[in-house]
Amino acid sequence: MSRSLAPVMPSFSVLSRDVAPRIAVVITALISALITAMSAGCASGPASLIDTRLPYNEAIKVTSEQQLLLNIVRLRYTDTPSSLTVANVTAQFELVKQLQLTPFFSASGAEPNRSFTAVLPQAGISYADRPTISLVPIDDAEFTRKLFTPLTVDGVLYLAKTTWPISTVFRLYLENINWVPNAELASGPTPRLAPPYSSFLRGVEALGKLQAEGQIVFGTQERFDPVSDSIPAAKVDAMAVIEAAKNGFEFRFNKADASATLGKRVRQPMLFIDPKALESPVTKEFTSAFQLKPGRTRYDLTAEDVDPFSSTEVGAYEVIDIEPRSLLQAMYFVSHGVHVPPEHLQSGIARTTFDRSGNVFDWQPVTAGLFQAHWSKGDAPPPANAHVSVRYQNYWFYIPGDDHETKATFSLLMELSRLDLQTRAGDKPVLTLPIGR
Repeated sequence: MSRSLAPVMPSFSVLSRDVAPRIAVVITALISALITAMSAGCASGPASLIDTRLPYNEAIKVTSEQQLLLNIVRLRYTDTPSSLTVANVTAQFELVKQLQLTPFFSASGAEPNRSFTAVLPQAGISYADRPTISLVPIDDAEFTRKLFTPLTVDGVLYLAKTTWPISTVFRLYLENINWVPNAELASGPTPRLAPPYSSFLRGVEALGKLQAEGQIVFGTQERFDPVSDSIPAAKVDAMAVIEAAKNGFEFRFNKADASATLGKRVRQPMLFIDPKALESPVTKEFTSAFQLKPGRTRYDLTAEDVDPFSSTEVGAYEVIDIEPRSLLQAMYFVSHGVHVPPEHLQSGIARTTFDRSGNVFDWQPVTAGLFQAHWSKGDAPPPANAHVSVRYQNYWFYIPGDDHETKATFSLLMELSRLDLQTRAGDKPVLTLPIGR
């Protein structure tokens, strides 16, 4: 981007020696004014930062959100997602100033006239902004591994302790709780048959109500996890204690039988329930939905430690066993909240899901209150208040600006995708775009 000011070229005729002093005064004043005006350009550095930083910030934010929504829509159409991250933005600003006085000579007869009859002051300012933007394709093995790797229990616990509702976190990032399914088949390409989800939805909604009332807390409890059988305490010398400590272990001694056990301290994730809420209908709804033993004030939070076929009786489980999703699975799941034009369902571009009776399955109850994306025809732009919109398959897909539940879920996905989409060192193709205007 460049800007220039047209040269200022007033002329002053030198008529006689009498008027020369007055002309000199005028020229001096003009030059002073021009220098003063041009000296304001000294602030072009800070001014350029003020003019460009927020626009660059907004451009990166908007295009990142559009890219995420586009990938979610692609997944609903069983299309391949693709991402570019902005690795670097280098903006170069150039300010060129010039000021000169050009005498205007005239010739008389054959002999050149060494005097001049006019003075032509000239001033010019030019400004250029030459940004260089580097875009990095996110398709290396490390990113793909992270895209497919499910969250850990600690990761789920961290999200559960943020300001996002627990129902949003669990619906988005859990495949099941105690093998009660959360539309597990929706964690991949759109299935042909509708997956079960109602019991899970009922349970997390009850859990969300308990959270809203301040009657549950997710936390940790320190425990000693033994890794050996009991041995005589007399066999444990100082060197054994030191070596155990070097490797993160310790010995616990039992004075009653003079024994020792090797193990390590661990932080066990847990769900704590307010004892006053144990008999409430909401707590009973929660424990019933996930087959938990009622009347307990705390449950261990584990990951895939429970045998899926161990028991299906209500009140059989003393732990909350979860199966977390990966980022890609979460994106597939919310993609079923994308409203698909009937034309695309009829043509088969987007798959149609059927229930057990052979009727067309409506995905909206599965993602209601979590994520919804609407469409409009390509020749009809999305509403002016759309939070984010993208064009795909000749249609516009957008998130309404007043759908705060979808915006919150989208924001959560956006933040977590940024964690995974960070640029990493290594050999990878870099697309560099020099932009000059």
